[in-house]
Amino acid sequence: MPRIVPSDEARPLDLEQQKKRAKELCRDLARGEVEAVRRFRDAHPKSAGLTDEQLGQQLAKVTEAQLVIARELGLPSWSRLRRHITRLTAARAAVAVGASGLDGDVPTTHVRCGTDIRDALQRAGLNGEFVEFADPLCQGPIPRHGDLLETRARFIAEAYDVPLDDARVRLAREERDLRSTIERDRVALWFEHDSFDQLILARILAYYGEHGVPRRVELIHIDRFPAVARFRGLGELSAAALRVLWEDRVPVGAELIALGSRVWAALREPSPTALWQAAGASRALPRMGAAVMRHLQELPWRGDGLSLTQRLTLELLVGGPLTAGELFGRLVNDKEPLVHLGDAMYWVVLDDLCRGRPAPIAVDEGSVQWPSRAVTLTDAGRQMLAGELDRLRCAPPERWVGGVRVDPGSRNWRWDPAAAAPRQD
Repeated sequence: MPRIVPSDEARPLDLEQQKKRAKELCRDLARGEVEAVRRFRDAHPKSAGLTDEQLGQQLAKVTEAQLVIARELGLPSWSRLRRHITRLTAARAAVAVGASGLDGDVPTTHVRCGTDIRDALQRAGLNGEFVEFADPLCQGPIPRHGDLLETRARFIAEAYDVPLDDARVRLAREERDLRSTIERDRVALWFEHDSFDQLILARILAYYGEHGVPRRVELIHIDRFPAVARFRGLGELSAAALRVLWEDRVPVGAELIALGSRVWAALREPSPTALWQAAGASRALPRMGAAVMRHLQELPWRGDGLSLTQRLTLELLVGGPLTAGELFGRLVNDKEPLVHLGDAMYWVVLDDLCRGRPAPIAVDEGSVQWPSRAVTLTDAGRQMLAGELDRLRCAPPERWVGGVRVDPGSRNWRWDPAAAAPRQD
C-alpha cells in the first residue's frame, strides 16, 4: 500500500528556498507584475490605500516580500516562519533517529477523538498511554434527560449500521477510560477546530468539571498548520509536526473547564438559545465558538427547511448525478466551510435526504455500498434550493441537532442566516 504523504510534508519548507522566493517576489513587484501586486494586496498590511505604482515604490524590498511569504504560509512574520522551519527541521531529525520519551518527564495520557494520530504520536516520541473518546456528538440526539449512553448507543447502532451491543460496549469503555484519566498525572487533549472535535472536547471538559480534574491537563488545539493550504485535521500531519505541536501545548484551567461545562449543558437543551449564547461567550476558546455556530447551522434554515450540509449537497448535484463517494469528496474538498463529517456520517445525511414526500434526492440502490450509489437531484430538490418548497413540509424523518428535536409535525427551531441566530417558527 502506498504511503500517504502528510499534508505538511507535501511541500516541505526550506528556509533557503523561501529566501529565494522572497527575492523573486520583490523583483516582480518592482517590475509591476500583476500577480506580485495581487499577492502584496492580499497579504501585506501596508498595501491598503496604495496605488500599484506606490506599492512598487514603497514595498519592493526583500524584507517586505519576506513578510508576504510568511503570511501566505500562515505565519504573522518572517521571524516566526524562520523559527517554525528550524523547529520542524529539528523535529524531523529527531523522528528519523527514533527519539522517544518526549513526554517522559511526567506520566502522560493522550486523549483524542479517534485513533488517527495514535501511531504518529508514537513515531513522534510521545510514548504515553493513548485514550480514544469518539462518540460523534455533532450528529444525533443528546437529550437533557434520560440515559445518555443508551440514547447514543441506539442512535449509533441505527445510523451507522452497528450492532447495538457493540455500540453499548464501545461507549461504556470510552466512559470508563475517561474516568480513569482523572487519576493520571498529566492528560494531554489533542483537538482540532471542527464541531466533531469541539463538542467532544466540551463533553470531556464538562466531565472533569463534574467528576474531578486530573492533576495536570494540557491542550493542543489548532485550526491551521503553516504551509498547509486547507488544514482539516491533526490526522493529516506528520509525526514531526505533532512533535512541534507538543511544544506549544497550553494548560487547561478553571476558565476552560467552566466554558466546556457551559457548552455541554447548553448542547443538551431542547432550545438552541443557550448554545448560541455560549458560542458568543467563548472568547477563551474561539475555535469552540466557531464550531458551535457551525453546529447550529444544521438546524433547518428559514425559507427552505434544509440544514447547511443538506443544502451544500443539493447544490453539488445541480450539475448532474454523482456517486455518493464523489459527493462526499467534493463536499469535503470544495464546499464545507468547517469539515466535521466522516464518510459514514455523511451517508446518514444522504439517507435522510432521499426520504420524504417528495424527497429532494433520488438514490440508485443497485449498489450495496453507499460510495458507489448514484445520487440525483429531484425537481423537489431544485424547488428547495430556489426557496419555493420547504423541506419540513415534505414529511422528512425526525432528526436531532444536539438536544433540539427537529420534528416536521410541530413548531421547530430554525437557523436565521440574516440574524446569524436560531429562531422558532
